[in-house]
Amino acid sequence: MGEQPVRVLACGDVEGRLTALFNRVQTIQKKAGQFDLLLCVGEFFGTTPEAEAEWQQYKTGAKKAPIHTYILGAASQETVKSFPSADGCELADNITYLGRRGVFTGVSGLQIAYVSGREALQEPAPAHCYTSKDLSALVAPLTSSSKFRGVDILLTSQWPRGVWHYGTNPEVNTKFCGSSSVATLADKLKPRYHFAALEGAHYERLPYRNHVILQENAQHVSRFIALATVNNPAKKKYLYAFNIIPMKTMDPSELVKQPQDVTENPYRCPTKDKTDKLKTGFSTTEEEPGQQFFFDLSKKQGGGFRGRGRKRHSDGDGRGRDQQRDGGDEHHQGQPKQPRRPPQASGPCWFCLASPQVEKHLVISIGTHCYLALAKGSLTPHHMLILPIGHYQSVVELSSEVLLEMDKYKSALKSFYKSKGDRCVLFERNYKSQHLQLQVVPVPLDRCTTEDIKEAFMVQAQEQQMELMEIPEHTDLKQIAPPGTPYFYVELDSGEKLYYRIQKHFPLQFGREVLASEALLNMPTRADWRECKQSREEEEESCKQLRDSFQPFDFAWED
Repeated sequence: MGEQPVRVLACGDVEGRLTALFNRVQTIQKKAGQFDLLLCVGEFFGTTPEAEAEWQQYKTGAKKAPIHTYILGAASQETVKSFPSADGCELADNITYLGRRGVFTGVSGLQIAYVSGREALQEPAPAHCYTSKDLSALVAPLTSSSKFRGVDILLTSQWPRGVWHYGTNPEVNTKFCGSSSVATLADKLKPRYHFAALEGAHYERLPYRNHVILQENAQHVSRFIALATVNNPAKKKYLYAFNIIPMKTMDPSELVKQPQDVTENPYRCPTKDKTDKLKTGFSTTEEEPGQQFFFDLSKKQGGGFRGRGRKRHSDGDGRGRDQQRDGGDEHHQGQPKQPRRPPQASGPCWFCLASPQVEKHLVISIGTHCYLALAKGSLTPHHMLILPIGHYQSVVELSSEVLLEMDKYKSALKSFYKSKGDRCVLFERNYKSQHLQLQVVPVPLDRCTTEDIKEAFMVQAQEQQMELMEIPEHTDLKQIAPPGTPYFYVELDSGEKLYYRIQKHFPLQFGREVLASEALLNMPTRADWRECKQSREEEEESCKQLRDSFQPFDFAWED
């Protein structure tokens, strides 16, 4: 339809570092062209004499902001004095205070809802706080319209409580982070982008859906982005640039397109505590970050399973694992540094160990955080998968405990294959996949060298106009692929790693095709797993043999 996108910059807590911020904005604009507006969340003003002196330069006109800048109000008692009134107003040339709460609609039709400050915990509310009345007054006029689909952007200083559900965990203390009222506000207003700050952390959550699959018509997805403080010493991201076509001018079918990495709505977590309404009376989804939900989950998933001498008997129905765990308390107290609890799939998942869909007869070994399974339609009889017990989409989203155990399984498999006269190749495709599957395929030592395998991947990638890049030794995949990035990754037995950032399309069977090719295993007819399916009886027999064979190398086995 040729609608013009609005070019927006969003920023975290400025805390009075205006010159540093605006210099950075000018650098960005020189490289990427002019942006239409800058939205600042969190604490804009600083409390030091230096910050005050810096602000005076802008206030008097000695300096001017290089972009239309819109800011939220005070988030602490100390900065209240910087705002002449609770109502929105221009504070300096090109710097506008939006106000206590409301909706700002730009010339383009872009609709921005905003709430300044923190949630009031007492009455009367301090000047830097909002109340349940403020939120109701913001929500009611918008949602009362039958045409309301959501807002383009929501600006709050506080994080929404529980936004991390179904996503990766942020680097903040989730026990105390955020407001349940902001979570309810985000759930009701359905922003396409929601920005917050105050926690000194950068966190980009995977997009989440605003409708229930198969029960409601498709709606647009929401993205939550928390930004760090300007010029923070840890160099965490504090500026976020994006283009957005206002919802009102957008083609409805384009608007509701669902990205591949979309999750369930974090604010509709099934364990909301009905008694946990906020004192302010603005109805909330949940106050606690769904601990019981994760407890039940990790229990089912065998998070603390240690019955290793007996686990062969529980593979068939999974019940043995539940009985071994017997409640989350022991797990919680016995491990004071309990890692973040494993996330749950947003829908049916074939690979979550707790899922009814998982084919438990294919399981070879179960650890604390990961498990090993025979690959369905395996390329070779010993082709296996290392999978996390919790629902993680890719290696880059794993916590350190899960990564550590994954490495233990890699070492065990390398030793196992070596005893069979094989070297092993690992690969992962984080594209059109829901649950991480690290494929581990043995290649006979006498068939080809590691260099041959590397060359086969490189050459066949080039033939498909893809360039595999070599990851330097000791470089973490997380540094190259932030969560949500689609990629293909290979690890050779020499420790060398190859990586391809998937652009638009990627052949789903690429890893298998390369290994099955003439240059390597020379079994081209087995490149597609669907052509290699076995009957349930054959799979059970293969697994039984493989379990027995792998047992001496299985660190998760205890007699």
